[in-house]
Amino acid sequence: IVEIDFVTTAFDKSDGGTLSVKVFFNENVTVSGTPQLTVVNSVNSNHTLSYASGSTSNELIFNLAIAAGNAATDADDVLSIGANAVSLNGGTIVDSVGGGNATITSSAGIGTAAGTITVVA
Repeated sequence: IVEIDFVTTAFDKSDGGTLSVKVFFNENVTVSGTPQLTVVNSVNSNHTLSYASGSTSNELIFNLAIAAGNAATDADDVLSIGANAVSLNGGTIVDSVGGGNATITSSAGIGTAAGTITVVA
């Protein structure tokens, strides 16, 4: 993993929405199953985003839909991505050319992973 970016740049609790994160690898990867990514919530419970798209490219998208007014977020919660946020969850992420397992570990702050989203009322 060479970079992790929030695709979602704002989140309004009253409207709900989809949390979306893009994970960049240094080469194309092939995905099977449903790997997951954890977004850390500073106040409430963490959020688990599921793999949505990007297999055979070097950019994977992870999403989680949160309904309007859902108790999973509160106003002023700060959402961020920490180290080693991706888990295989019984799936695989492998190098598309060589077939070896991709390295899914990352440090906090890689790319813009240290960026945050603040939930508004």
